[in-house]
Amino acid sequence: MSSLNSSGLEDIIARRSITDFDVARLRRAFYKDGIITPDEAKKLFEANDVCGVKDANWTDFFVEALTDYIVNQAIPEGYVTAENADWLIARIAKDGQIDTRTELELLVNVLDRARWSPVRLVRYALDQVKRAVLEDTGPLRTGSGLQKGIIDETEVELLRRILYAFGGDGNIAITRDEAEVLFYINDATLDAEPNPAWTDLFTKAIANVLMASSGYAVPTREKALHAESWLDSRGDMNSGSLFCKMISGSLTAVLSAYREQSPEERALARLERQRAEIVTNEVITEDEAEWLADRIGRDGILSANEKALIAFLHKESPKIHPILAARVSKLSEAA
Repeated sequence: MSSLNSSGLEDIIARRSITDFDVARLRRAFYKDGIITPDEAKKLFEANDVCGVKDANWTDFFVEALTDYIVNQAIPEGYVTAENADWLIARIAKDGQIDTRTELELLVNVLDRARWSPVRLVRYALDQVKRAVLEDTGPLRTGSGLQKGIIDETEVELLRRILYAFGGDGNIAITRDEAEVLFYINDATLDAEPNPAWTDLFTKAIANVLMASSGYAVPTREKALHAESWLDSRGDMNSGSLFCKMISGSLTAVLSAYREQSPEERALARLERQRAEIVTNEVITEDEAEWLADRIGRDGILSANEKALIAFLHKESPKIHPILAARVSKLSEAA
């Protein structure tokens, strides 16, 4: 039994409140041996669920301790397996949805700290933003005053943070599952006033999928998806043409970070994908080129963001997968 179990967890649950003294005592116990048992993890979740009054420092401790339990104490260390991902999702979303920002923060922190996680886990994190935009529900919308079909800068930055976290320090392309969520959000915001921060992230993310599926070596996600400094002065953009020029310039700068892979690099990428599949026990979906060609403009309507991406690709004409090249050519004629 670790020190944490004797630090008053049961008393906290019984009285349904967490004081600053409780958090300090729990933190001392955790640092004493750094071990959390499955029963203690269960009690930490229970305390978070039942306590209506929580000290401000509780969230940081809860996220830190349980992230260590999931990422570093589970086997294999540093990785989140498909089984452990299912366990975490079931625990933070007992009714099928995440209800608190604390649990959402835990999910994102696990993704950030793990060397590799199953795609279903990052998909679930992204789905929380999708839920907010499409349904106007969930912890992101509590007290926000936003409506369905609107995405604000805070939600865009959370999406960027999640995508960064899943990519880790490696050069990992945006996956089909991640891109699918981004397309759903983009479709849901068709009638809203354009949000430059969202357009910047969406076009860069989809360009990343497109270039990766065309055989290019991708840069790190931080380089591929970084936010442009001109977004902070977007109030000065008085015309759509100026905005399009800025987006085009942003994509042009990012495109220079991609380069065609050598046969050896493609072989190494396949081996890395196979290693991740073995460790996490999850098959990684391929054939993104065919899927992406079908997905762009799937509902018969090209969004302004999709038009911007298509126009850029048609103008710059990078060497891309033949299926995607044909789709870009067809859509550019219709746009």
